[in-house]
Amino acid sequence: MSPKRAHRPLTLRDVSEAAGVSEMTVSRVLRNRGDVSAATREKVLTAARTLGYVPNQIAGGLASQRVNLVAVIIPSLSNMVFPEVLGGISAELDDTSLQPVVGVTNYSPSREDQVLYDMLSWRPSGVILAGLEHSKAGRAMLDAAAIPVIEIMDIDGEPIDTAVGISHRRAGADIADEILAAGYRRIGFIGTHMPEDHRARKRLAGLEERLAEQGVQLAAREYYQGGSSLAKGRELTQRILARQPDLDFLYYSNDMIGAGGLLWCMEQGMDIPNQIGLAGFNAVELLDGLPMRLATTDARRIDIGRRAARIVAGKEEAPEDGIVALTPTFIPGDTIRRR
Repeated sequence: MSPKRAHRPLTLRDVSEAAGVSEMTVSRVLRNRGDVSAATREKVLTAARTLGYVPNQIAGGLASQRVNLVAVIIPSLSNMVFPEVLGGISAELDDTSLQPVVGVTNYSPSREDQVLYDMLSWRPSGVILAGLEHSKAGRAMLDAAAIPVIEIMDIDGEPIDTAVGISHRRAGADIADEILAAGYRRIGFIGTHMPEDHRARKRLAGLEERLAEQGVQLAAREYYQGGSSLAKGRELTQRILARQPDLDFLYYSNDMIGAGGLLWCMEQGMDIPNQIGLAGFNAVELLDGLPMRLATTDARRIDIGRRAARIVAGKEEAPEDGIVALTPTFIPGDTIRRR
C-alpha cells in the first residue's frame, strides 16, 4: 500500500514555488490570460502537471468548498458492463445529496487525463474511476485531489486511495480449475490485444499460471482489436478452430464474443460441451436469450458500484489496506461438462 495521501489541496503558491514564478503569473497561464512568454508558460504547465495541480473552477465565495457531485469516469457506455456499475452507484447515492456525473474515456489514457482535469477543476466530493492503470499525470492529479478516490473493477495492483473490485488473476485461475476438473486439455483463448484491456490481461495471466501448475499450456490464442460483437466472436472462433481443430475448450475474454462463438459452434452442429466446451466472462444479461447458457463468471458489477458509492458517501469506511475484495462467481451454464 502506498503511503497515506496528503489531504491538503495544492494551491497556486505550490505551483509558483515549483516553477519559480509569481502566483499571478501562474494564474495567467492556467487561465490562458495575459501576456506570458512561451518559456514561462511551459515552465508553469510542467510544474502544474508534475504536481498534479488542477485549477479550481468554482467561483467566488464557493472557492473553498466542494460541490455535491461525484465524478464517475468509465471507458465506455456502449460496453454492457458499465451501465450496470453506474446503476449500482446511482442506487447507493439516491438517498444522499450527492449526484454522479459521468465522463467517458473511450479507453484512451490521454482522454482520461483530460476528463480528470475537467472534472477535478469543479472540485467534486469524490472520484470513482475504472481500473488501476493511469498515466503519470493522471496519478498525480488523483494523488493531489484530497478527496476520496475509488478505483473500481480491479484489485490486482496498488490503489491510489481505495480499490473496489475482484481479482482478475483469481478469476483466471478459477476458470482454469473448472476447465481442468471437467477434463479438457486442449485449450484456446480468444480476446482483445492485451495492452488495450488490462483486466483481460490479468485473467489470462491467472489462467496460464494455473494451467502451468498442472502441466498444461494454452494450445492456441486469437486476438482482435476494436469493440466486441457477436460477429467478431463468430469470426474468431471459426479462425482458431480452422487453425487447430483439435481444441476441446475455448475461453473468451468476455461474454459478447463468447456468445458469438457459441452460436457459430451450434450452427456447425458441434457437440457442446462434449466435443468442445466454452466459457466467457462477465455474466451479462445477453446470455439469457441464447439457445444454450454460456459458462461465465459473475464479476459482481452492481455490488462494485454500490460499495464504491457507499465509501464516497461516507456510508462505509474504507479499509485500512485500501482494498475491498469481492469474490468472482463461476456460473457453469450448459457449455462445460459437469463434474
